[in-house]
Amino acid sequence: MRRIKTAIIGQGRSGRDIHGRYLKTDNRYDVCAIVDELSVRRDIAAKEWTCPIYARYEDLFGSEDLDLVVNASFSHQHAPITADLLQHGFHVINEKPAASTAAEVRHLDQTAKENQKVLAFFQQSRFAPYYEQIKSVLASGKLGRIVQISLKFNGFARRWDWQCSRSFQGGSLFNTGPHPLDQALDLIDFKTEGIQIFCQMDQANTFGDAEDYVKLVMRGQDIPLIDLEISSCDAYADQLYHIQGTRGGLKGTMTSLNWRYFKTEEAPVQKLITSSLQTKDGLPMYCGEKLSWYDESWATEDARVFTDAVGRFYDHVYQAVTMDKPLPITAGQIEKQLHVIETCHEQNQK
Repeated sequence: MRRIKTAIIGQGRSGRDIHGRYLKTDNRYDVCAIVDELSVRRDIAAKEWTCPIYARYEDLFGSEDLDLVVNASFSHQHAPITADLLQHGFHVINEKPAASTAAEVRHLDQTAKENQKVLAFFQQSRFAPYYEQIKSVLASGKLGRIVQISLKFNGFARRWDWQCSRSFQGGSLFNTGPHPLDQALDLIDFKTEGIQIFCQMDQANTFGDAEDYVKLVMRGQDIPLIDLEISSCDAYADQLYHIQGTRGGLKGTMTSLNWRYFKTEEAPVQKLITSSLQTKDGLPMYCGEKLSWYDESWATEDARVFTDAVGRFYDHVYQAVTMDKPLPITAGQIEKQLHVIETCHEQNQK
């Protein structure tokens, strides 16, 4: 079995606690270098890894012992550092947000192709167990035609780190947004041509100058209405997903889903009546019928929500690097995601 020689740029919440933690468990990958500009994090990394530790990512250049670099730098550094790494002959995993604009994503894609390198965008939530279960329910057709898909990545929190600063490409839409937005666009098969976008942003509980409240609505022909929220001022956040269909609906969180539906062939036959509805005694009445509902559910352990998604992502990266298999998450999809984000920011310029 070929082992992919890997370097990780960044030892923060993503580089250390997500990528580093996972890569220690996957023997298909061999972490051969760690990079972080902070000396205290380099000291910690030296105790946790038996590999060279660097202060600058440029120190990786010229190395013949590296295949893949995980770019978990600051958000505003993702696109320029990734482009530099590709030009220096590395395959790259680019953390979210992939870039600041759709044009930057196109540039990264072109750079990867010119250098014949794999460029993987870290959108692991596409492979989350709950999301794959939602897609399975929708594909079954049990809920009928889907009218509205609501996603709420909400909570109540005050925040004061660099993710609150526009100068670091912070804000909820760039930080949290790529996950639910990727799922939402995937559920409509990335049919963004002619789509209408409305977005309202606010600074609710942040101590920076970037948004921490986002309401994003997308609608278009032959697609369900998409209602996406990312809020830091929702004290009653409970459901992550709420889907409405013509024969039923679905609700749930990352660890528990419930859906109910009726079967058309078992429902009473109805037709339009334009005269006043009344009982056999002539009294006024409302429409009313008894439907036989079918209730189903799904649940998983908290740990699986994240670990399974990250593992599936790295499965695809391994196959892309060693077997030249195409990645399921494409640059074209990420470009459409960044177009939506750009539009949202344009609508909320101050």
